[in-house]
Order: sequence, then structure tokens, then C-alpha cells
Amino acid sequence: MINNQRLLAFTSITLLLLIFTSCRTARFLNEDQALVDHVDIHGVKPELKETTSLYISNEIKVNSRVNLFIYNLFNTKDGKYKKRNIRNVGEAPHLLDSGLVDLSATQIKRFLFTKGYFGASVTPEIAVKKKRATIHFNVTQGDPYYMSKITYNFADPIVADLYKKEVKPATVIKEGDQYDAVNLITEREKLYMAMRDHGYFDYIRQYMRVAVDSMSKKNQLNLEVQVENPSDSTKHQAYTIDNIFVTIRNFGTAKKEIKQTFDSINKIHFTDETNNFRLKPLTRYMYIKSGNPYNLTKENLSYDRLYEMNGFRSVKIHYQKTDSNKLDAFYEMVPRPLMGNQIEGEFTLSSGMSGFNIGNTFSHRNIFGGAELLEVKLRYGILFDPRLSGSISNKIFNNDIQIGVNLIVPRMMTPFPVSNNAQYGLAKTTFSTSLQIFNQDATYSNRYFINTLNYSWHESANKFHSFTPIVLEYRQGRLNDNFAQNLIDQGYLLYVRSNNREYFGLGSQYAFTYNAKKLTKKENFNYFKGSVDLSGNILDLVSRVVKFDRTADGEKKVLGVPYLQYAKTELDYRLYRNLGGNRQFVFRINPGIAIPYGNNSTLMIFEKSFYGGGMNGMRAWQARTLGPGSYNRESVSEDLRLNLRNLDQLGEIKIEGNAEYRFRILNSVLGAKMNGATFVDFGNVWRLKENELNPGGEFKFDKFLSQIAIGTGFGLRFDSDYFIIRLDAGLKVKDPQFSGSDQWVLKHFFDSKEFKDQYYQTHRPDRYNFIQYNFGIGLPF
Repeated sequence: MINNQRLLAFTSITLLLLIFTSCRTARFLNEDQALVDHVDIHGVKPELKETTSLYISNEIKVNSRVNLFIYNLFNTKDGKYKKRNIRNVGEAPHLLDSGLVDLSATQIKRFLFTKGYFGASVTPEIAVKKKRATIHFNVTQGDPYYMSKITYNFADPIVADLYKKEVKPATVIKEGDQYDAVNLITEREKLYMAMRDHGYFDYIRQYMRVAVDSMSKKNQLNLEVQVENPSDSTKHQAYTIDNIFVTIRNFGTAKKEIKQTFDSINKIHFTDETNNFRLKPLTRYMYIKSGNPYNLTKENLSYDRLYEMNGFRSVKIHYQKTDSNKLDAFYEMVPRPLMGNQIEGEFTLSSGMSGFNIGNTFSHRNIFGGAELLEVKLRYGILFDPRLSGSISNKIFNNDIQIGVNLIVPRMMTPFPVSNNAQYGLAKTTFSTSLQIFNQDATYSNRYFINTLNYSWHESANKFHSFTPIVLEYRQGRLNDNFAQNLIDQGYLLYVRSNNREYFGLGSQYAFTYNAKKLTKKENFNYFKGSVDLSGNILDLVSRVVKFDRTADGEKKVLGVPYLQYAKTELDYRLYRNLGGNRQFVFRINPGIAIPYGNNSTLMIFEKSFYGGGMNGMRAWQARTLGPGSYNRESVSEDLRLNLRNLDQLGEIKIEGNAEYRFRILNSVLGAKMNGATFVDFGNVWRLKENELNPGGEFKFDKFLSQIAIGTGFGLRFDSDYFIIRLDAGLKVKDPQFSGSDQWVLKHFFDSKEFKDQYYQTHRPDRYNFIQYNFGIGLPF
């Protein structure tokens, strides 16, 4: 109770200090200045109020108290603002400016006019007291105007017919509706796209005009939609594509023999100054073709897909008229550097251990002449534990070596013909192979080899599919002999059998993603990803026809090694809500289940199991240190606690959720935007069945809610537009390894030394950390 009161008092004092400091801003101003303290709009319908407020000048809107506090902290001295302010730190006070008030009133009136309120008036009212200004915009909206009659006047009957077929069925301007200028602009844009998509290369938006007559009945309008002809013609001219010229430029590289070919069937003249590309893979995504009418949508689609092939840094399409109704199309492309190399590294520090990861990625962007991407990745990671005795080499807790090769082909490569329709995105075929060698001191070693064939494609703008028909894997896991014997002596034989083993896997995977393209947008939307991973079923069917050898435990073997059989699925649902400006709320729920059965019916292997904690999940816990269930490592002997770390806290069931509020702190910090986030994470992992290795770790419907862990925290995001650097500090609130009210560990935050010392005595060498720091690239979800 005392600790809760301390926490409440600390939080209250901090908030009061922040408010008090920002309120003192007025004393830093000159006598003729006033801080804008309150701005409001009166008389506007609720559905228009938020949009109307956007037309108030930002310079006379109320400051963010946090940003104003930061500005004052660095820019005041002796009760006055410094003559030379530090720019881009916080937010300068917004001062009353009558000129900006009048300008904002005019902008609000103009906006209301576009919404049909032709008689609207806006009267600003300003009150100043003790250097603080209150601004009220008093609006008299009046009654809106409605479109009583809409007539059409087309100079060219062909355009009139196209409008009737392509635009009119889905028109946004209808008789009886309230006047809205935005709808008129939308209608003009629809006609523009329809004309350009039907060959009218010279058509421009200004040919369509709308005449408005408000002289009829009260609050009623007559509209006349007019589409004029070109000034030098009696009709609009449609154009057909004639010849295609494709040129790949060679800038900044060694000069080579220029390759020139001519495709007489498709009338394509191909010139490759680099002598590295083949024409056929490129023509799949060149949608402007000879014999077809000019089409703006297909031109934009060509731009998108040629860029998406990732082989070109510049793509330009232009046209040249050859006679009265013919166009020659010219594609000019500048390739990206053929080969590249990227080195990445990071330093890790957590739970008293430190280490580093370093990786190197070599890429070849056009290995077979069709913008195919070859990637060779090397990665090495090492973690040191200072609690281990001996020299520095003896303090290595674990090390991890990974080697991978990916070949990405920008089309579907199948043994049977399939459509490579790339209307919404590029279809890709990916061949990949990787090898991992992992060793943990005196505990465990793992050799993992996997080969996959993956197809990915877009069903629509927001629906994305990934199908991996072949997942071929081999794994050899070995427990240290002394460690394995120690486990057996303490009754953990099942754990030894499940991890001290070889296996062979043959399976398939599928994933569906909805709205992934919206993840970086500030708008309201839902995101969903679902995945299914199956293995061993084909081999199981074959085993019913062909007799397989078996191990001493009865497992069927392929090529002398037992094969896996399991089913795994995971869902990820997120709700994104834009709260205006740079403020956003995100809620996420992420459940999953993995079921071993048939030939592998004990525990899921390490690589396929779920774990809790980490920078993208339960951020108050280090990865693989949460759960399963209410499992407490005090039940394990001291020597096993050290060696089992990151191996014993896994599960076959996962339920995880997060809620995060994101907001802007500073607009510019070293060339990047600094955003903040407060978050709450909740969840855990569980075992499917009771297991002697994890007492209390099994999932039970009447207990799992009480075993949910809760963490909270604050984070900073440095957004440079190209990537986001993320720093999060997660604080444990509820820890299910304890029981009853002791789970609410936050109450021990202010007497943490005593709590941590007591925990260490019963859990050594494990130490308890209330706060977990996370460093990452990109948003957590």
C-alpha cells in the first residue's frame, strides 16, 4: 500500500511540475505579447468541426505542453527568452497574431463555401488576460445549397458516350445532394482517367468545367457539366501505340559492347548499353504495348512494376507522335549497381550478459539477366556471461553462426503455366537455403539445415499470399553428455529425448496478409496475418504403403533419421486508429498453437515452439524468459538454471496482446523525427500437456487468465523516413511466476534492492530485473 501511494505521489508530482512549468511560459514574454491558451470554433456542425479546425493557422493553435516545456528548458535564462534560440528543440510558444486570426477566419469561410454553405460568415473573437489569449471563431453557417438540376454539355459526342459508360454509373454528383466542391473535383478526375485510359493522350483536366447557377429557388443550384474540345480541333483525338523503344542506359560503369535487338512481332527495339539484361523478363511488366490504345493506368503500372523488380534506380516513359493518331513509346531505364555489399552489427546487453551480432549481405541484382536477385548472407553472434569462471574464451555462453543463400525471381516459376498478373504487386519465386550452427556452453549444440521453395503474389491491393509448397529441413540437436545425464538423474528424461535428437522434416507453409501496405500510414484500418505450418503428413501417407524403419522409441525413419509430424498456426490481428496529426493508437492480439502428433507426439522441437518476451512482444521480459504458465525456475537446481537458460521457457500455446499510443515529440533531431510511445503488453506461453520440466506450465481454461503477464513502458522512435531506430524500456507489472498478490511485482519497484536480493538467493544465478531495455529497427508491430 505504501509503495502504491509512493508511485501515485511520484506520478502526480511529475505531471503537476510539467503543467506548472508550461504555465509559467507567459512570464517569459514581452509586455506586448500573449500566449495562445485556448482556441475553439463555435457554430459548425459536429461532423465538420474537426476538418474545419485544420484551416486555423498552426502558429495560433495551442502548444503541446510537453513540447513547450522542452523548448523553455533550453531557451530561457533569467526569466527571459535567449536572444539566440536553439532551433528544432521542442516547440516555440505560439503567440497571438491578429493577422493570422483574420487569415484563419477567411480560410474557414472559404472551406465552408466549398461544402455548400455559400452564406456562411466567420467572426473571430479575441480575449487577452495576463498575457494569455483566448480565440473563438464564431461561425454562422446558414443553410446549405443543394443540387436541384444537373445538365451536361459535351462538345464531342464520343466523349459524351465515354462519360455515360465509364463515369456516370458511379458518379458522386447527384441531383438532390448537398453541393460539395470535392465531389466535383473527383468527377473531373474520373473523366480524366477514363479519357487517358482510352487513348486520349492530349486530354487535360481543364477541358471539364462546371457552371453553377444559384439564381433558382432558395438554396437550390443548377449545375451544367461542360467538356470542351481542343481549341484547334472539332474533336478529341485518340492515339494508338506504334513502335516500342527500350533503352537500358550505362552510366558510371565500364563501357561494354552495346546489345541491340528487334522483336518484329511486338515491334520492340531493344538497346542494352550494359549488355547485362534480357528483353523477355522485362516485357512481362511493360504494359504499354504496340497496337494498343494509349493507357495512363497501364503506364503507371509499368512504372510500379519495373521499379519493384529492384534492378533499376530510374525508369522513364515518354512518347513521340508519328502521325495523326500514332505514338511511339520510349522506355528508358538506368540500372542500379550490379553488385552490393552491406555490413550490419549490433551490441547486446541484458541480464548481466553482453555480446554482439555482426552480419554481411552480398547481393547480385541481375544474375541471370532478368533482374533476379541473389543474396548471400553471413551472420555471427556471440554472448558472454561474466559469471562463468576462467579466461575470456571460457566466458562464452553461446555463439551462433548462420549462412544463407536466397534467389528471388520476379515472376512465378512453375512446371505448369500460371498467370503472372502483377496488377497489384510483383509475383515472386524464392529459392532459399540456410545453415545454422549454434552452441551453448556445456549445454546444447544445434545444426539446422533448411531448404524452401516459396511463391508470393497479390490477390488485390490489400490481400497478399505466400505459399511454400516445399520445406525440406534437417536438424541435429545434441545435449552435452554431462548435462544430459544430469537431466536424467533429476527426472527430465522426456526433455532429453525431445531435444537430444536428429530429425528430418518435409512440409508446407501458407500465410495470408491483409492491409500490410497500410502499416506506415496514419489512418484507420485493420491488419491481419494468419499462417499455417504443416509437416510430415506426406511422409506419413507414404509410410502406410512403404515400410519405414523405426527407432527404439517406435518413431518412423526416413534416410535413417526420424521425421517430424506437427501442425502449427498463428494469427496476428491489429486495430489502428488515427487520433489526428501524428497521434495513433494501436491494439494487437496474437494467439498461436502448435500441435505435435503422429510420428512426433511428445514436445514440439525448439525451433517450432513459441516463446515469450523480446523486443517485439512482451517488452518487459528478455526473450525466452517468460512462462510457460506459472512456471518458476526456483524448482530447477542451480546448475540447471544456468545451463537451461533460453531452453526451458518454451510452449506450444501462445496468447499475446499489446496496446500502444504513439505521438510526435520533436520534428527534427539530427535530421530525424523523434516520436514517443507508451504501451501495455500482456500475454504468456503454455505447454499443451503437463510436463515435469515446467511445473505449472500447462494450459488450463480455469487458470490461464491468472497466468497472464502484464508489462508497461515508454519508448522513443527516431524516424529518418528510410528506417526507424527504436528504443523501448519495458517495466514488469504482473509476473505469473509468483502466486496470488505477489504477482503484482510493481509494488516492489521502490524497494527493489531487498526484493532482488531475496530473489537472487532462491534463483541464483538468475537475477530479477524490473526494467528491460530493447533496441530495434522498425516498429514492434
